[in-house]
Amino acid sequence: MGFRFTLRSMAQPWNDWYHCNGNTYGTWVRGSELGYRERHHRKHVVGDYKHRPPVERDERLRERSRRLMRQPPVFLTNHQARLAGTAMVRRLLQREVELLALAVNAYHFHLLGRFPDHRPRYYIGLAKQYAAYVLTRDQELKAPIWAKRCRCLPIADRKHQVNVYNYVLEHEDKGPYFLWNHWMAAP
Repeated sequence: MGFRFTLRSMAQPWNDWYHCNGNTYGTWVRGSELGYRERHHRKHVVGDYKHRPPVERDERLRERSRRLMRQPPVFLTNHQARLAGTAMVRRLLQREVELLALAVNAYHFHLLGRFPDHRPRYYIGLAKQYAAYVLTRDQELKAPIWAKRCRCLPIADRKHQVNVYNYVLEHEDKGPYFLWNHWMAAP
């Protein structure tokens, strides 16, 4: 049996809503100049994308991470991000996930959705798998397209939901290549 994500260690989401985000393959590795987190916080790392650590601090770890990669990092073009975003929206809506907003840019995505059975990573995994299929079929990209896993944070209340919704839509100013919200027609 594989690992199954449970919410026992996390707060219960308000009305089953989650804010999820993930990256393309190789764009945020251990030792990144932007700061990073160890899985399950095995090692405390000082710094984040707002308060960056000194570049030379984790240089050896960063180089080791890059050497272990099977291929160069994946950065999506405008067209590829639109294909990936459309595929993700389509798959999530097919699986009856109530999606409010999704933004995809060259190296990551953010979404706000309602996952009634508390398995957001499962559904996002299906969406990423379908998007990778579309991208490897129509484009000349090689798998893997996406980094493993994604980060899913439960929404605490209505105010938090509105803030996350606005945050996802604000990615339009940061140059996303694909932006979708619940007012748009399903792709």
